[in-house]
Amino acid sequence: MISVTGQSNPLPMSPYLNRIKPWVTVICTSYNHEAYVEQALQSVVEQAYPNVELIVIDNGSTDHTTERIEQFTQQHPAIRFIRNATNQGLNHAFNQGLALAGGRYVIDLSADDVLLPGRIAKQTELFEQLAGPYAVVFSNAAYIDPQGKKVGLHYAVDNLGHACTPVPSGNVFRNILESYFICTPTMMMRRDVLNELGGYDETLTYEDFDFWVRSSRLYRYAYVDEVLTLKRQLPDSLSAQVLLPDNNLLRSTLAVCYKAFDRCLTPDEYQALAGRIRKFMRKAFYAEQFDLALQYGKLLHQIVKPDLMSSLVLGMSHLHVPVNTLYRHYIKWKAADHLSKPV
Repeated sequence: MISVTGQSNPLPMSPYLNRIKPWVTVICTSYNHEAYVEQALQSVVEQAYPNVELIVIDNGSTDHTTERIEQFTQQHPAIRFIRNATNQGLNHAFNQGLALAGGRYVIDLSADDVLLPGRIAKQTELFEQLAGPYAVVFSNAAYIDPQGKKVGLHYAVDNLGHACTPVPSGNVFRNILESYFICTPTMMMRRDVLNELGGYDETLTYEDFDFWVRSSRLYRYAYVDEVLTLKRQLPDSLSAQVLLPDNNLLRSTLAVCYKAFDRCLTPDEYQALAGRIRKFMRKAFYAEQFDLALQYGKLLHQIVKPDLMSSLVLGMSHLHVPVNTLYRHYIKWKAADHLSKPV
C-alpha cells in the first residue's frame, strides 16, 4: 500500500521551463531515520538554487520518521511525499521517485545525509558546461558520526581544500572496477541516463556499484573538487552488514561482477575486475557464505588463474572453515584501535 501527500501544489515538472537554470530533482529515501530526516530535508530546501523539486519516499519506517516528514511537508507543501506501508527495498523506493521526477538532473539523497550550501548550484553549473556524454558529476564528502561530528573526509585535502590525490574523471569504467573512489551521495545524475538504464536494478540489495558499472561503460563522469555533502556513518549501515553471515550484499555484488565481465573490453579492465572479485570472494568466505565464495572463484577462473591466497580461500570454502566470529572480533578490534589513535 502506498499513500502520497503534498501533491496539491507540486513544483513544476518540466525540466525545460527555465533554460538558464534547469530543474533538479532530489529523491530522498528514508527508513527509520527519525533523528536525521528533518536535517536532510532542510538541507535541500535551504539550497540557494531556484529550481529544485523534492520527492520523499519513506520505505515502511517503524519509528517516527513519517511523522517528522509530514510535519516538514506541512511547512513546505510543494514536497511530494510517498509513504510505503512496508519496506520494498532501497532501489524500488528510488525508482518510485524517479518515475515522478521532472528534473534534468537527479540527486539520490539518503535521509541521514546532508547537502551542504551551494551544492546543487555548483554541480548543475558544471553539468551545463560539460561537452560530450557525461552522466554524473560527483564531489568530495565529509563523514560524520550519528551525532553529526566530523570524523573524516572521503578524499584528504590540502590547505586550500583540494583533494591531495588525483581523482578519476572522464572514462572511469576501469577505475570503478578497481576501487570505491566515488562517495555515492555526492552524485548528481542525468535523469535521461537513469531512464535509459531502467533506473536502479530492483533485484539487487544496493544500487551504486551496479549503476556505476552500467553507466560508466557508456558515459563519462566529472569531479567537483569540493566537499559538498555530509555522509553519515551509522553502525547498522549497509557497509557494516556485509560482515553478517545472512547478508544479501555479497550476492548482489557477484551479480554486478558478471555484468562488469560482460562489459570489459581491455586486458587492464579484466585485471581490475579480477581484483574486485578476489576482494569479495574473501568477504564471502569471512561471512561464511562458502557456496557464494566458490561462485566468485568460478568467475575469477574465467579471467585469470587464482593466486595462492585465492586458492587458499577457495580451499577453506570447500571445507566450510568457520571464521565469521573471529573475523568480526578482528574488525571491532581494528576499529577501536583506529579510534584510539590521535588525529
